[in-house]
Amino acid sequence: MGLNFEFATASRIIFGNHVSDKLPELLAGMGKRVLLVTGKNSARHQPFIDLLTGADFKVTLYQIPSEPTIEIIDAGVNAARKNQCQIVVGIGGGSVIDGAKAIAAMVPNPGELLDYLEVIGRGKALSQAPLPCVAVPTTSGTGAEVTKNSVIKSTQHNVKVSLRSNLMYPDVALVDPVLTVSLPKDITATTGTDALTHLLETFVSNQANPFIDMYCREGMKRISRSLVKAFNDGSDLEARENMSIASMLGGMALANVKLGAVHGFAGPMGGMFPVPHGAVCACLLPAVMEMNIQVLTGQKMEEKLFKYHEVAKILTGTDNATVTDGILWVNEMVRVLEIPSLSEFGVTQVHFTELVEKAKDASSMKGNPVLLSSEQLTTILEMSL
Repeated sequence: MGLNFEFATASRIIFGNHVSDKLPELLAGMGKRVLLVTGKNSARHQPFIDLLTGADFKVTLYQIPSEPTIEIIDAGVNAARKNQCQIVVGIGGGSVIDGAKAIAAMVPNPGELLDYLEVIGRGKALSQAPLPCVAVPTTSGTGAEVTKNSVIKSTQHNVKVSLRSNLMYPDVALVDPVLTVSLPKDITATTGTDALTHLLETFVSNQANPFIDMYCREGMKRISRSLVKAFNDGSDLEARENMSIASMLGGMALANVKLGAVHGFAGPMGGMFPVPHGAVCACLLPAVMEMNIQVLTGQKMEEKLFKYHEVAKILTGTDNATVTDGILWVNEMVRVLEIPSLSEFGVTQVHFTELVEKAKDASSMKGNPVLLSSEQLTTILEMSL
């Protein structure tokens, strides 16, 4: 069987400590009116506002205080149009960068956001190229700076879905590990686990290919030796650098290969409960690994099982590690990172049927290495509470 795959990512990636200082010169030639998208604490980014205004850019500030909703994106699009913004810059975590990409995409395109959303919308393709978009991540988790989708919550439908287009890769990903040093411990933990899940799920995905596998192996190695270090000492710049690289590699992987059951559940669960995306990943990952391994073993799918052996070796750093050792390593990491259980966010057995039905429709579920039944998906939830 011949090998076929595609690969795409941000047009330009600039990585390194303090590279974010170059923001004004990177925007040269793109226009002078900037929509600067930040999180709820925009004061943290005052140095960037000063950098841009000092270089004669006209800055319109737009805050995304939570995970982006349809309403938040619509308001951002209106702000960009009203101020005739020519560039969108997102500085923040995955929610901010997803918001920036969605706003940049929607400003030149006609109609409403629902016309273009997957699952709950009409899934139309963008007809116009987005505004130039520059992504500056301040967390190491989503890899949104190198992906082609924005995860958006519909409060009406109680679900998170994607706006997705090959046109939505940021023009520049400006990845500066120094910006992650001030991350609180709990966000370091949940975003880092999200990055690990991206790498692990794409590595075992039924769409995996040798090119993306290289990214996954490298990313998982860096996380295995750096996530707990960054959690214990946020100022450990080597650990922060490793996490920034791993997060970016995870973003590249998921932009080109589908994820799996963890992310299949994450969208619906994030839509129904106030649970951080990375916490969902942390709680579900061990149970999904266990169920997938159990089914693969039963079906004697040796090639796919071998991938889980490789995951175990990478995470534990031990050549004779078994697939069970890989699950145990993830369980122990979640414990050390002090990530709360799903039940602490209000998830109970009452919600399982709805979660399973919504997860089966999720785009990510199509990448799971094996097809899981409703019963098996319910068991995963039972194991994860």
